[in-house]
Amino acid sequence: MNVENKVIVITGGGGTLGSAMAKGLASAGARLVLTGRTEAKLVEAQKAIKDAGGEAIVKTSNVLEKESQEQLCTYVLEKYGTVDVLINGAGGNQSGATIQPHQSFFDMPLDALNKVTDLNFQGTVIPTMVFGKLMSESKKGSVINISSMASQQAITRIAGYSASKAAVDNFTRWLAVEMANKYGDGIRVNAIAPGFFIAEQNRKLLTNEDGSYTNRAHTIITNTPMKRFGRPEELIGVVQWLASDAASFVTGTIIPIDGGFSAFSGV
Repeated sequence: MNVENKVIVITGGGGTLGSAMAKGLASAGARLVLTGRTEAKLVEAQKAIKDAGGEAIVKTSNVLEKESQEQLCTYVLEKYGTVDVLINGAGGNQSGATIQPHQSFFDMPLDALNKVTDLNFQGTVIPTMVFGKLMSESKKGSVINISSMASQQAITRIAGYSASKAAVDNFTRWLAVEMANKYGDGIRVNAIAPGFFIAEQNRKLLTNEDGSYTNRAHTIITNTPMKRFGRPEELIGVVQWLASDAASFVTGTIIPIDGGFSAFSGV
C-alpha cells in the first residue's frame, strides 16, 4: 500500500475526518494538499502533519465553485506538477436541515435542504470535474469519495444528508465506468462509507452537554456489532489502500467502515 511521494488533494482537509486521513497518508510518505474554506482549520491540520514529520501545503477553496477548484488545481500543478489522488472529503449536514423531534418532514426548510444536498453532491462533482480532467489527460489517478451509512439505510431526521450521500454512491459507480471506458484502466473511482464517528457536525446529536451519550447515540451503538463509535484514524487503512497501486483493479466500489452496522439486521 505504497503512497510515498503521491500528491493527494483532500477537500475538507481541516475537518475531523479529513485531517485524520491527511495525517495518516502523510505519515506514509504522501504529499498532502489540504483545502477548504476555513484557513485556520487547514493550518491546524497542516501543523499536526508537519510536527509528525510529514509534508502538507494549504490553500483555501470553495468546492461549490468550479473556478475556485481550477485555481486550486493550477496552484497544485505549480507546486508539484501532478495530482495522483483526489479525496472528496468536504461535506456534512447542518442543523437547519435536521428534522427536530417536534418537527416533521413538512417543516424542513428548503433552503437548508438545498445547502446540504449541494455541499455533499455538487461539492463532490465539481472538484472531480476539475481534477478528474487532469487525470483523464495523464490516464492515471484515484478519486476517493466519502459516502455514509446514511446512504444505504433509512436513518431518521437527516433526509437531505441521506439523499445526497446516496447520490454520491451512484455518481461513484457511474464515474468509475465512464473513466474506465473512455480513458483506460489507470483511473479508479471509489468511495468509503463511514459508519458513525463523533465529529463537530454531529456532536450535539450524539452527546449531551456533560459528554454523555444521547438516546440516539445509544441506539446507534446497540445496532453496531462492535458496540462503539469509530475513531477517525480507523479510516486511514482503507483510504491508503484505495490511493495506492495495491488497489489497481478496484473501481466503482463503496466500502463500509462501520463496525458491522451495515451487516446487522438488528436481530
